[in-house]
Amino acid sequence: MKKSNRLFDSFIYLILVVIFLFIAFPFAYILFSSFSTKTEFLTRGFFLFPHDWTMNSYGYLLLNANFVRSYGNTFIITIGGTAISLFFTILMAYGLSKVWLRGRKTMNMLVLITMIFNGGLIPTYLVVRQLHLINSYWALFLTGAIFPFLLILMRSFFSNIPAELEEAARMDGCGEWRLLYTIIVPLSMPSLVTIGLMYGVARWNDYFQAVLYLNDANKWPIQTFLRQFLLDSDTGMLTSVGGFEYGPPVKMAAVVATALPLLICYPFLQKYFNKGMMVGSVKG
Repeated sequence: MKKSNRLFDSFIYLILVVIFLFIAFPFAYILFSSFSTKTEFLTRGFFLFPHDWTMNSYGYLLLNANFVRSYGNTFIITIGGTAISLFFTILMAYGLSKVWLRGRKTMNMLVLITMIFNGGLIPTYLVVRQLHLINSYWALFLTGAIFPFLLILMRSFFSNIPAELEEAARMDGCGEWRLLYTIIVPLSMPSLVTIGLMYGVARWNDYFQAVLYLNDANKWPIQTFLRQFLLDSDTGMLTSVGGFEYGPPVKMAAVVATALPLLICYPFLQKYFNKGMMVGSVKG
């Protein structure tokens, strides 16, 4: 390898290390601070590793009924919303990938337009209210059921599947539904996992839709609860729960607990994520 190439690679690695430190250091501070005591956090100043390790902050959260309920709500919203989004995305992408579909170019153009323009916040809210979906999870599921960018990725992947494979299946008497869910979908698993991960992250992290459409606080997802939880902590309205004292480390623990499921899932899905992004971007 040439010396210039080695210097360039070293420079790239240096940049990546710096970016990693900028990302990892704040999270490490939040993580380790969540295991500190309230007294140490308020009196010691800035620190990375606490002197006295404790699980009191997580005990406070586990005994907080609102936190546990919102955590369960988030799993319902994430799993249900992701499943619905994948279902509609697969159907629409499969149809738009067929060159023989009438009006295909027009539909593709309409999909591209929705990436630039949308119906607007107030019109969307009025439609949801007219459908009597206020305070229902269906308002969250349906208002963002399909992301245009992910639909285009899925359509591109379907377009790369050899037409001869589909023709052979049809000659053997395979119908469109059976062809889609027994042949096309299994072959598309890398892209489906990638798109499912993107949908899942969006569902998990979304709080604004819940603020708009869910009036009942018992139905709030974890992100909406976390927002209100942090606001209430600033006003001093929170008290001790089950003998565990509230303090700044509890806020840190809430942030860690909110991000933990995604951090656990991503390493297991990373290989599908990388492969799915590359395959789905070959052909437009």
